[in-house]
Amino acid sequence: MLAEEMKGVLAFLKSAEKLKDTLRSGHTSGGRGESTAEHTWRLCLMVLVFARELPGIDVLKLLKLCIVHDLGEALSGDIPAIFQTEGAHKSEQERSDLQVLTQPLPPAQRSEILSLWEEYEAASSPEAVLAKGFDKLETILQHNQGLNPADFDYAFNLTYGLKQTSAHPLVASLRAILDEETRAHATEQGRIR
Repeated sequence: MLAEEMKGVLAFLKSAEKLKDTLRSGHTSGGRGESTAEHTWRLCLMVLVFARELPGIDVLKLLKLCIVHDLGEALSGDIPAIFQTEGAHKSEQERSDLQVLTQPLPPAQRSEILSLWEEYEAASSPEAVLAKGFDKLETILQHNQGLNPADFDYAFNLTYGLKQTSAHPLVASLRAILDEETRAHATEQGRIR
């Protein structure tokens, strides 16, 4: 790699660091707002620990998809699922932000990251379908584990990401366990009986 390419990669990495300060709607078990970078880290860890249960899946590709899935949020931030509406331009904004973010990269690396993000967004491969399912599971897991504000709506998670978490038997099984935890939290809140 040439020195100019290395400088471009470092510029990209510096910009991607903003994900460490991009907060999501969930909270850590200590009560601090969770960052997108932390979400992505544990999403990748989930893939790592369940990799043996995924025969026929290209785990490296799955990890790459997980790493880039929220990368565009480094520029415009995260929109919590509870605030996402039909017809919103979240996907277009993330695509545009990702194009800006990857601009300093050498063309082949830029193309790879953009292609991976497009694949994830379209769920156009078995790995992308799994990445979307694990993404929803990690969010629900954090919501169940986090020290959330008193008005946190646990019941929302009972319908959140159902399509994505029903597309693979392992993910569906994990979802069933997490739904039990979610119901317990929502019942404690008095939101369901």
